[in-house]
Amino acid sequence: MTKTLSELNLRQFTGSENWYRHWAIRQVLFTDGAKYVADQAGAYWLIDEIAFAQKGEAAVAAEAFQVWKLDVKPGHKGVLTCEDGNDRAVFAKQLDFTDFPAPGIVMWFTDNTIFLPSEY
Repeated sequence: MTKTLSELNLRQFTGSENWYRHWAIRQVLFTDGAKYVADQAGAYWLIDEIAFAQKGEAAVAAEAFQVWKLDVKPGHKGVLTCEDGNDRAVFAKQLDFTDFPAPGIVMWFTDNTIFLPSEY
């Protein structure tokens, strides 16, 4: 299966009709847009990283509003960063491998929900 993710398709998400519950961190929800990214990019691991950080990283959990940025580097490497909404990083994780099909993506987290910025 070829994974694809286009900016044009992401822009169609301007709200969500459905909310999906994370399989392990049950209080974390994600929207139609976040699910689309996970489905199209094979990136449920990204949803997992954001959800698990809410429980395992005190600096992340302390932020009511979070900006999650995935930056894909050459050689299928990447960096996943969580910022506080004021461009201050509170968490970063080096990824030794990622097959994410785009140069990167931004997702937001607030009120226990993962979503695309256009869905806010």
